[in-house]
Amino acid sequence: MTEATMQELVITRVFDAPRELVWRAFTDPDQFAQWFAPVGWSVPRDTVDMDVRVGGHQRFVMVNDEDPAMTSPADGIFSEVVEHELLVGYEEAQGVPGLPDGTRLTLRLEFHDEPGDRTRLVLRQGPFAPEIRSGAEQGWGSSFTKLDALLAR
Repeated sequence: MTEATMQELVITRVFDAPRELVWRAFTDPDQFAQWFAPVGWSVPRDTVDMDVRVGGHQRFVMVNDEDPAMTSPADGIFSEVVEHELLVGYEEAQGVPGLPDGTRLTLRLEFHDEPGDRTRLVLRQGPFAPEIRSGAEQGWGSSFTKLDALLAR
């Protein structure tokens, strides 16, 4: 896979909740464990460890609901943090199809106010091989459906 064929995933989603609440859902371990991971997967609370600051980390393990032996650990480093506005982090890819091990996989989350006390989230993640990018997009969409339900409570 060449660098020219890699793709960045960009998703814009509006949540029916104030920016501070959406931010908290991404940065509070208790809330994060309740919504993150696509349907069919979960994140046990005891696997979530966050230190939300530049140079801090975010670690967790996604577990397949049908086969708990199937897991997907994540270990990222925050490179930019602006409270209620911006989270940028990265991790070194290991075993990601189409990516050489050690490739820096970046995630950028921008939180914007929208009318009606809502929040527009702009997510950028990559690089991805084209065949993996669509799966990542579906995974985020599924997770965001779970986040909508959490924010509605």
